[in-house]
Amino acid sequence: MLSMKKKPRQREFGFTNWGGKRRGAGRKPKGERSGVSHAKRPKLAARLTLRLREGLRTLRADDSHALLKAAFAAGSHEGFRVIDYSVQSTHLHILAESSDERALARGILGLAVRISRGLNKLWRRTGRIFADRFHSRILRSPRAVRTALIYVLQNARKRGAWRALVPDAYSSGARFEGWKSGRKHLAESSPRLLARARTWLLSIGWKRHGLLDPREVPVGSPTPG
Repeated sequence: MLSMKKKPRQREFGFTNWGGKRRGAGRKPKGERSGVSHAKRPKLAARLTLRLREGLRTLRADDSHALLKAAFAAGSHEGFRVIDYSVQSTHLHILAESSDERALARGILGLAVRISRGLNKLWRRTGRIFADRFHSRILRSPRAVRTALIYVLQNARKRGAWRALVPDAYSSGARFEGWKSGRKHLAESSPRLLARARTWLLSIGWKRHGLLDPREVPVGSPTPG
């Protein structure tokens, strides 16, 4: 469990490096490689849960969902990227990639601040939006990622909040590209708002255990909520 009160501190190195490799030295890349930074390529895949404080309005509404989608896109960068999500009435489930665990913590804390400001403005209130802590789990195997995808994208179906034979409207399921082909009710064909996965686990590895059936329901509950 990571505390939302404790902000990671960045240390500065107090020495000057003379000699050795110089920035910008060497042959410059050409073609598709040019202009592509490899400094903070995503290495970790994680499942995150952010829970509202008690007594607030439901998140499963069109206006709050639109705000959340914009926040997910704006809060993603090279070190932290939201890949898929679902919105429940009192909490958010998120699948994200990050360059390391520190970037993951900083990314989710920054995202929580962005969402809190937006919801307070939308709901015309002040004060904290989220509980003090959020749950995070690093996903380390293809099977763990597939289980997390089902849990996140199909969470509302498990709870009985969504029964239609199409992906949950309050999730990224409509633009998820890992549904089984040949089904009558698949994800809508529309551009993705969020970035595509770049880690092997979230982009390719999980498919070793089979694509997702739109009617599949999570089995059990890895964490409360």
